[in-house]
Amino acid sequence: MPLTRITMVHGRSAEEKSLIKDVVSETIVDQLHVPGNDRFLIIEELDRINFDFDPDCLDIQRSEGFLIVQITLNAGRSPEIKKAFYAVLAERLNQKCGIRTEDVFINLVEVTKENWSYGNGIAPFIL
Repeated sequence: MPLTRITMVHGRSAEEKSLIKDVVSETIVDQLHVPGNDRFLIIEELDRINFDFDPDCLDIQRSEGFLIVQITLNAGRSPEIKKAFYAVLAERLNQKCGIRTEDVFINLVEVTKENWSYGNGIAPFIL
């Protein structure tokens, strides 16, 4: 069950944010093989002064449309699956949301299953 944070500069419309959430969730489900009902996603909007990023790190030209997609998920996916996920997510955000692929920063944070409690203070994977 991933926990997804999408951080962006304040200013996108409610419709744009909803579409971004849908595209990210859909891609997590079909590329990372996560069940469709495992949707825990946070949109975080910051003023530009509070969202500092290098506009040309690694020779990638970023614009004010830059966003970060950070996903905390269970460890275990292969490098090939991750690489495909990065490519597909960037392309879908470009095609469906008009976000430049250069403006899509993706970070996967892998944890073991005992690091989750989904509610009631219960850790279902600690036996």
